[in-house]
Amino acid sequence: MSVSTDPQKIEELLTRGVEHVYPSREFLEARLKEGKQLSLYLGIDPTGPDLHIGHSIQLRKLRQFQDLGHKVILLIGDFTGMIGDPTDKSAARKRLTREEVLKNAENYKVQASKILDFNGKNPVELKYNSEWLAPLTLNETVALASHFTVQQLLERDMFERRMKEGKPIYLHEFLYPVMQGYDCVAMNVDGEVGGNDQTFNMLSGRDLMKAMRGKEKFVIADKLLADPTGKKMGKSEGNMITLSDSSDEMFGKVMSWTDGMIVGGFELLTDEPMEEVVAISKSLIREEVNPRDVKARLARDIVGFYHGEKEAQVASERFDQLFQKKETPDEIRNFKISKSPFWIKGGSIFLIDLIVEVGFAESNGEARRLITGGGIKVNGKTADDFKAEVRPPEDGVIVQKGKRHFVRVIQ
Repeated sequence: MSVSTDPQKIEELLTRGVEHVYPSREFLEARLKEGKQLSLYLGIDPTGPDLHIGHSIQLRKLRQFQDLGHKVILLIGDFTGMIGDPTDKSAARKRLTREEVLKNAENYKVQASKILDFNGKNPVELKYNSEWLAPLTLNETVALASHFTVQQLLERDMFERRMKEGKPIYLHEFLYPVMQGYDCVAMNVDGEVGGNDQTFNMLSGRDLMKAMRGKEKFVIADKLLADPTGKKMGKSEGNMITLSDSSDEMFGKVMSWTDGMIVGGFELLTDEPMEEVVAISKSLIREEVNPRDVKARLARDIVGFYHGEKEAQVASERFDQLFQKKETPDEIRNFKISKSPFWIKGGSIFLIDLIVEVGFAESNGEARRLITGGGIKVNGKTADDFKAEVRPPEDGVIVQKGKRHFVRVIQ
């Protein structure tokens, strides 16, 4: 298959949703303009049965490379998944068995095929890293580890935090970036794509590639979907979209995202031209549009991509009907406060802290304005005292912002 050097497509690939390119954008741009086929991959550890919308950011970046004619590999980390990536973890992950990781990965190809093309003239190749990691001897593992220093590995933020907190760091966690780094050496690829939270692991592979193959590997670290405060969608918030979600589930979860995630959502998860994304951002800043309406447009775009435009419209109408017919929906997301500093004596929490924690406000100042302005209800009653405390009973307490935002807070 011929390789395209279309300058507009290369520019889009290098900038849209990209936080950093290693060793530099200029290096990769020059490689792309040579017109030679490059090989690259995305590695995903099967820690759960579903790919989620965060994975789609990197999958979409892979698709850009595929459309230009480059060789793309989707790598399932069935071996590294048994070790457990320590990234951003305050404690060691529970180790998974081989049976568990293979079971989790069963539908990954089907889900990824909603974005990538596994057929045609330039099909994506599916690989598993147990192919080269499982047969490694102890001698070979020691040789790989000799390319890293303890100081280098301890530079990772979560290891520094654990040491300060007196929490253990296990030896197998040190081996994770070594094993993941060996993936690119074993496949002898030109580059790797991943989220910016994987930068350390991806650059570990880049170091190994230089040491073992004398080859420069490019790395694209993509942005993560988060609001300006750094708040991301997640399982605890109940708004993590999986690629197997129904159209109604997808639509409702997008509508529960904070307003600060709207612009990032258009950039990272849709095909809207960047000129339009910039225009949307400006209109929100100038308060020329209702954020709720723009978020609904984002939800239709996302649902339309995975389920079709007709189903997206139906999901939009069903969502509107749900909130126009009744004040409290049947299904309300649960939110469990797990950060002990927010609890005060007796199992209570200050309402102002709670509003920020559940994502109804981005700061205590904004939460205070919502409360004093009558925009917050607790179990159906308006809460106008920003110094109030909330003590959730066993079945939880319903906290509401405006007419359409609900959460059940549980201990």
